[in-house]
Amino acid sequence: MDIYKEITDRIIAEMEQGIIPWEKPWVNAGRCVSHTTGKSYSLLNQMLLGRSGEYVTFKQCQQEGGRVRKGEKAHMVVFWKWVEQEDEETGEIKEVPFLRYYSVFHIDQCEGLTAKYEKPLPSSAPTDETAEAIIAAYCQREGVSLTHTAGDSAFYRPSTDAITLPKQSQFAATAEYYSTAFHELTHSTGHSKRLNRLNETAFFGSEAYSKEELIAEIGAAALVHRAGLETSHSLRNSAAYIQNWLAVLKNDKRFIVSASGKADKAISLILGC
Repeated sequence: MDIYKEITDRIIAEMEQGIIPWEKPWVNAGRCVSHTTGKSYSLLNQMLLGRSGEYVTFKQCQQEGGRVRKGEKAHMVVFWKWVEQEDEETGEIKEVPFLRYYSVFHIDQCEGLTAKYEKPLPSSAPTDETAEAIIAAYCQREGVSLTHTAGDSAFYRPSTDAITLPKQSQFAATAEYYSTAFHELTHSTGHSKRLNRLNETAFFGSEAYSKEELIAEIGAAALVHRAGLETSHSLRNSAAYIQNWLAVLKNDKRFIVSASGKADKAISLILGC
């Protein structure tokens, strides 16, 4: 099986139904975690699983005294495995990553298992303080400048390591302001003194530009959830937005895998973990 194609086809299928996979996993409840270890799955696997909750492999279910109900369909999750490979030109042996997969079941598909890590649903009350704390801690720790102007654009400038945002009062909803702020914070993680991800010669519409934008979109969606906020996503659910990403993903089966992996690293840096 071509794992890259399988992943991309699944993401495309959801988008063709009007669903944004990198936002869906973080709406309302929590994240997708291993029932055995409590560890969260990667952002890519959260997109593939879609439904929050605890998951087990067939063997793990049996080891915990449960059993998978007859007829239940397994879900694919992926991981990187490093293998040695000889360079065709130099003959040098190098370790290269290969994508592998295995199957899991939600514990609701099993009998004899109960949730270990269930968390209460987040309060509907605004949690601006959490979002502000994430932004303030990151900017202070990394020395990123953040300013607000009464303008109509939001951007990160690598040359000055500075983020510029419109004033919060200009946003129709508080959560939309933080979504925009987190988007630009994610861009800032790509600075050469951090994750060294940004290609400053990338132009609008290029593959490098599109990949960086997707990294920032995934990062913002995850951080909005971490802060306990929900957005209406009026822009992100628009037909034009979806069609744009559909075109990009259909052109490169490795695109979403690469972008989600880099978004994982960006989020870890922002959260200081």
